[in-house]
Amino acid sequence: MVAFAKRSTVLSYGSQDNVKINLSMEMQTPSLPVSSPPPFWSKARRYLIKADPVLATILKRHRSEKLVPRGDAFFSLARSIIGQQISVKAAQSVSDRLATELGEITITTVAAAGQKQLRGCGLSRQKSLYLYDLANHFKEGALNTQQWHKLDDQAVIKQLTQFKGIGPWTAEMFLIFHMMRPDVLPLADIGIQKAMRVNFNKGNSMSKEEMVAKAEPWRPWRSVAVWYLWRSLDPLPVAY
Repeated sequence: MVAFAKRSTVLSYGSQDNVKINLSMEMQTPSLPVSSPPPFWSKARRYLIKADPVLATILKRHRSEKLVPRGDAFFSLARSIIGQQISVKAAQSVSDRLATELGEITITTVAAAGQKQLRGCGLSRQKSLYLYDLANHFKEGALNTQQWHKLDDQAVIKQLTQFKGIGPWTAEMFLIFHMMRPDVLPLADIGIQKAMRVNFNKGNSMSKEEMVAKAEPWRPWRSVAVWYLWRSLDPLPVAY
């Protein structure tokens, strides 16, 4: 079953690409058990606590909590597609219905279901197409995930966003939660925008340039900072 972290005040969304390109891609990070945090987590925490006093307070409040990586590439991308442009509560409902209908959310079950059955689980017409296409891309080998760890972040994003339904936000979630890339800053995420306003600007709006500048001291561990900023708003840890 797809389990989304419940976020009472945050909407997640991603840009979408409507051009279908059959493309042979190879990339991936070696899978870890879902209970294993990224190997850099403790080092990154220590660095961020020294680098930013506001983050230090958040990190100390959640000192025992860590990102849980997702070992399955298809599952991670599917979760992000389901969660695009809707509330997490709505995404939870759709994912529950999908898991109940299919038994489990895998390449095989999604490809076998077809778009009509996917729509019957609450997915929009576009998302059912995106999810069905994604499953078939994996099934046909167009998304061969064995060598992606050799690519830098921008190369991963560039290749992923050539597929229907995968925009920059979805690709960034994949980098953080599946590939465990340590220095991703997803500024299109509404949750991050709100967390930056609340924690660093007394709730007032911040421009993209201001957010980038505020996050500069967090390099090379911006993914870790982002995860704790989500955590500062949400009752449960965020996972995609």
